[in-house]
Amino acid sequence: PRRPPDRPVEEGGREAAFTAVDLRDPAAVGEFLDGVAGRYGRLDCLVNNAGGTPYRLLGEGGPERHARVVALNLVAPLTASLAAYPWLRASRGSVVMIGSVSGTRPSPGTAAYGAAKAGLENLARSMAVEWAPEVRVNSLVLGMVRTELAHLHYGDGAGVAAVAATVPLGRLAEPADVGEAAVFLASDRAAYVSGASLLVHGGGERPAFLAAATANQGEAGGVTRAE
Repeated sequence: PRRPPDRPVEEGGREAAFTAVDLRDPAAVGEFLDGVAGRYGRLDCLVNNAGGTPYRLLGEGGPERHARVVALNLVAPLTASLAAYPWLRASRGSVVMIGSVSGTRPSPGTAAYGAAKAGLENLARSMAVEWAPEVRVNSLVLGMVRTELAHLHYGDGAGVAAVAATVPLGRLAEPADVGEAAVFLASDRAAYVSGASLLVHGGGERPAFLAAATANQGEAGGVTRAE
Protein backbone atom coordinates (compact mmCIF):
# COMPACT_ATOMS: atom_id res chain seq x y z
CA PRO A 1 0.00 0.00 0.00
CA ARG A 2 1.00 3.60 -0.52
CA ARG A 3 -0.48 4.62 2.84
CA PRO A 4 -0.07 3.12 6.31
CA PRO A 5 -2.83 0.63 7.23
CA ASP A 6 -5.70 1.82 9.39
CA ARG A 7 -4.63 -0.63 12.07
CA PRO A 8 -1.38 -2.55 12.56
CA VAL A 9 -0.99 -5.76 10.58
CA GLU A 10 -0.27 -8.50 13.11
CA GLU A 11 0.23 -12.25 12.88
CA GLY A 12 1.63 -14.72 15.38
CA GLY A 13 2.45 -11.98 17.85
CA ARG A 14 4.50 -10.04 15.31
CA GLU A 15 3.64 -6.70 13.75
CA ALA A 16 4.44 -5.68 10.17
CA ALA A 17 6.39 -2.46 9.61
CA PHE A 18 5.31 0.09 7.01
CA THR A 19 7.71 2.28 5.02
CA ALA A 20 6.77 4.41 2.01
CA VAL A 21 9.06 4.31 -1.03
CA ASP A 22 8.77 5.34 -4.68
CA LEU A 23 9.55 2.12 -6.56
CA ARG A 24 10.22 4.12 -9.72
CA ASP A 25 13.27 5.73 -8.07
CA PRO A 26 16.20 3.25 -8.19
CA ALA A 27 18.21 5.13 -5.57
CA ALA A 28 15.29 5.20 -3.14
CA VAL A 29 14.59 1.50 -3.73
CA GLY A 30 18.21 0.55 -3.07
CA GLU A 31 18.31 2.62 0.11
CA PHE A 32 15.04 1.12 1.30
CA LEU A 33 16.06 -2.51 0.76
CA ASP A 34 19.49 -1.98 2.29
CA GLY A 35 17.73 -0.46 5.28
CA VAL A 36 15.35 -3.41 5.64
CA ALA A 37 18.17 -5.93 5.39
CA GLY A 38 20.29 -3.94 7.79
CA ARG A 39 17.46 -3.68 10.32
CA TYR A 40 16.63 -7.39 10.31
CA GLY A 41 20.01 -8.79 9.34
CA ARG A 42 18.72 -10.56 6.23
CA LEU A 43 16.15 -10.52 3.43
CA ASP A 44 14.33 -13.76 2.64
CA CYS A 45 11.70 -12.79 0.10
CA LEU A 46 10.71 -9.91 -2.15
CA VAL A 47 7.07 -9.77 -3.29
CA ASN A 48 6.65 -7.36 -6.19
CA ASN A 49 3.04 -6.37 -5.58
CA ALA A 50 2.99 -2.69 -6.54
CA GLY A 51 1.11 -2.01 -9.75
CA GLY A 52 -2.21 -1.18 -11.32
CA THR A 53 -3.68 0.87 -14.11
CA PRO A 54 -6.61 3.13 -14.94
CA TYR A 55 -8.95 2.14 -17.74
CA ARG A 56 -7.63 3.90 -20.85
CA LEU A 57 -8.03 2.94 -24.50
CA LEU A 58 -4.83 3.09 -26.53
CA GLY A 59 -6.09 6.04 -28.58
CA GLU A 60 -6.81 8.10 -25.46
CA GLY A 61 -3.95 10.20 -24.13
CA GLY A 62 -0.38 10.25 -25.32
CA PRO A 63 2.13 7.41 -25.30
CA GLU A 64 3.76 8.78 -22.17
CA ARG A 65 0.65 7.84 -20.17
CA HIS A 66 0.89 4.24 -21.29
CA ALA A 67 4.65 4.27 -20.70
CA ARG A 68 4.04 5.19 -17.06
CA VAL A 69 1.87 2.10 -16.68
CA VAL A 70 4.68 -0.06 -18.09
CA ALA A 71 7.19 1.66 -15.80
CA LEU A 72 5.14 0.87 -12.70
CA ASN A 73 4.19 -2.69 -13.60
CA LEU A 74 7.38 -3.94 -15.28
CA VAL A 75 10.36 -1.63 -14.75
CA ALA A 76 9.68 -1.08 -11.02
CA PRO A 77 9.66 -4.84 -10.21
CA LEU A 78 12.90 -5.19 -12.16
CA THR A 79 14.42 -2.30 -10.21
CA ALA A 80 13.37 -3.76 -6.85
CA SER A 81 14.53 -7.27 -7.76
CA LEU A 82 17.98 -6.05 -8.81
CA ALA A 83 18.34 -4.06 -5.58
CA ALA A 84 17.26 -7.05 -3.48
CA TYR A 85 19.38 -9.62 -5.32
CA PRO A 86 22.58 -9.42 -3.21
CA TRP A 87 20.59 -9.88 -0.01
CA LEU A 88 18.43 -12.67 -1.43
CA ARG A 89 21.48 -14.48 -2.76
CA ALA A 90 23.05 -14.38 0.70
CA SER A 91 19.94 -15.87 2.32
CA ARG A 92 19.08 -18.19 -0.60
CA GLY A 93 15.73 -16.44 -0.74
CA SER A 94 13.14 -15.89 -3.42
CA VAL A 95 11.23 -13.36 -5.48
CA VAL A 96 7.49 -13.53 -6.08
CA MET A 97 6.11 -11.50 -8.97
CA ILE A 98 2.43 -10.56 -8.82
CA GLY A 99 1.25 -11.03 -12.39
CA SER A 100 -2.15 -11.04 -14.02
CA VAL A 101 -4.27 -12.95 -16.49
CA SER A 102 -4.27 -9.65 -18.38
CA GLY A 103 -0.80 -10.65 -19.53
CA THR A 104 -2.09 -13.88 -21.06
CA ARG A 105 -5.09 -12.61 -23.03
CA PRO A 106 -6.19 -9.48 -24.90
CA SER A 107 -6.72 -6.59 -22.47
CA PRO A 108 -8.73 -3.85 -24.21
CA GLY A 109 -8.73 -0.70 -22.11
CA THR A 110 -5.69 -1.86 -20.16
CA ALA A 111 -3.39 -2.83 -23.02
CA ALA A 112 -0.21 -1.31 -21.57
CA TYR A 113 -0.90 -3.08 -18.27
CA GLY A 114 -1.42 -6.41 -20.02
CA ALA A 115 1.78 -5.96 -22.01
CA ALA A 116 3.70 -5.15 -18.83
CA LYS A 117 2.33 -8.18 -17.01
CA ALA A 118 3.23 -10.43 -19.95
CA GLY A 119 6.76 -9.04 -19.78
CA LEU A 120 6.86 -9.50 -16.02
CA GLU A 121 6.12 -13.22 -16.29
CA ASN A 122 8.85 -13.64 -18.90
CA LEU A 123 11.26 -11.59 -16.79
CA ALA A 124 10.62 -13.89 -13.82
CA ARG A 125 11.43 -16.96 -15.88
CA SER A 126 14.70 -15.42 -17.08
CA MET A 127 15.62 -14.37 -13.55
CA ALA A 128 14.91 -17.90 -12.33
CA VAL A 129 17.53 -19.24 -14.74
CA GLU A 130 20.14 -16.52 -14.24
CA TRP A 131 19.89 -16.43 -10.46
CA ALA A 132 19.71 -20.17 -9.78
CA PRO A 133 20.50 -21.95 -7.59
CA GLU A 134 20.77 -19.23 -4.94
CA VAL A 135 17.51 -17.36 -5.63
CA ARG A 136 14.17 -18.81 -6.70
CA VAL A 137 11.85 -16.61 -8.79
CA ASN A 138 8.17 -17.36 -9.41
CA SER A 139 4.99 -15.60 -10.50
CA LEU A 140 1.42 -15.54 -9.24
CA VAL A 141 -0.88 -15.00 -12.21
CA LEU A 142 -3.99 -13.45 -10.71
CA GLY A 143 -7.52 -13.21 -11.95
CA MET A 144 -9.98 -10.71 -10.52
CA VAL A 145 -9.46 -9.69 -6.90
CA ARG A 146 -11.86 -7.92 -4.55
CA THR A 147 -9.84 -4.94 -3.34
CA GLU A 148 -10.80 -1.46 -2.16
CA LEU A 149 -10.54 -0.34 -5.81
CA ALA A 150 -12.69 -3.12 -7.28
CA HIS A 151 -15.53 -0.68 -7.97
CA LEU A 152 -13.34 1.24 -10.43
CA HIS A 153 -13.16 -1.78 -12.72
CA TYR A 154 -16.36 -3.71 -11.98
CA GLY A 155 -18.87 -1.11 -10.80
CA ASP A 156 -21.22 -1.19 -7.81
CA GLY A 157 -22.18 -4.21 -5.73
CA ALA A 158 -24.42 -5.56 -8.48
CA GLY A 159 -21.60 -5.19 -11.01
CA VAL A 160 -19.12 -6.99 -8.78
CA ALA A 161 -21.64 -9.80 -8.23
CA ALA A 162 -22.28 -10.12 -11.95
CA VAL A 163 -18.57 -10.28 -12.69
CA ALA A 164 -18.03 -12.82 -9.90
CA ALA A 165 -20.70 -15.04 -11.47
CA THR A 166 -18.50 -15.44 -14.56
CA VAL A 167 -15.76 -17.08 -12.47
CA PRO A 168 -16.08 -20.88 -12.16
CA LEU A 169 -15.59 -20.73 -8.37
CA GLY A 170 -18.35 -18.12 -8.20
CA ARG A 171 -16.46 -15.28 -6.54
CA LEU A 172 -13.59 -12.85 -6.89
CA ALA A 173 -10.37 -13.64 -5.06
CA GLU A 174 -9.90 -12.09 -1.66
CA PRO A 175 -6.52 -10.48 -0.87
CA ALA A 176 -5.90 -13.31 1.61
CA ASP A 177 -6.14 -15.86 -1.23
CA VAL A 178 -3.26 -14.08 -2.94
CA GLY A 179 -1.29 -13.77 0.28
CA GLU A 180 -1.56 -17.48 1.06
CA ALA A 181 -0.30 -18.38 -2.42
CA ALA A 182 2.62 -15.96 -2.05
CA VAL A 183 3.52 -17.46 1.32
CA PHE A 184 3.58 -20.92 -0.27
CA LEU A 185 5.95 -19.84 -3.07
CA ALA A 186 8.21 -18.09 -0.55
CA SER A 187 8.29 -21.07 1.82
CA ASP A 188 10.46 -24.17 1.95
CA ARG A 189 7.44 -26.17 0.77
CA ALA A 190 8.17 -24.69 -2.66
CA ALA A 191 11.92 -25.32 -2.42
CA TYR A 192 11.99 -27.01 -5.85
CA VAL A 193 9.66 -24.51 -7.52
CA SER A 194 11.37 -21.84 -9.60
CA GLY A 195 10.51 -20.22 -12.91
CA ALA A 196 6.89 -21.26 -12.36
CA SER A 197 3.64 -19.38 -12.91
CA LEU A 198 0.88 -20.28 -10.45
CA LEU A 199 -2.62 -19.42 -11.67
CA VAL A 200 -4.78 -17.92 -8.91
CA HIS A 201 -7.92 -17.14 -10.89
CA GLY A 202 -10.74 -19.26 -9.53
CA GLY A 203 -10.76 -21.55 -12.55
CA GLY A 204 -10.44 -18.84 -15.17
CA GLU A 205 -13.22 -17.72 -17.47
CA ARG A 206 -15.86 -19.67 -19.35
CA PRO A 207 -15.14 -19.33 -23.09
CA ALA A 208 -17.53 -16.78 -24.60
CA PHE A 209 -18.50 -19.12 -27.45
CA LEU A 210 -20.18 -21.49 -24.98
CA ALA A 211 -22.81 -18.85 -24.18
CA ALA A 212 -23.17 -17.78 -27.81
CA ALA A 213 -23.58 -21.23 -29.35
CA THR A 214 -27.07 -22.55 -30.11
CA ALA A 215 -26.07 -26.22 -29.84
CA ASN A 216 -24.54 -28.55 -27.27
CA GLN A 217 -25.62 -26.56 -24.23
CA GLY A 218 -25.70 -28.42 -20.93
CA GLU A 219 -27.02 -27.18 -17.61
CA ALA A 220 -23.58 -25.86 -16.60
CA GLY A 221 -22.59 -24.76 -20.06
CA GLY A 222 -20.93 -28.07 -20.78
CA VAL A 223 -21.23 -30.12 -23.93
CA THR A 224 -24.14 -32.53 -24.28
CA ARG A 225 -24.03 -35.41 -26.70
CA ALA A 226 -26.92 -36.90 -28.64
CA GLU A 227 -26.93 -40.68 -28.55
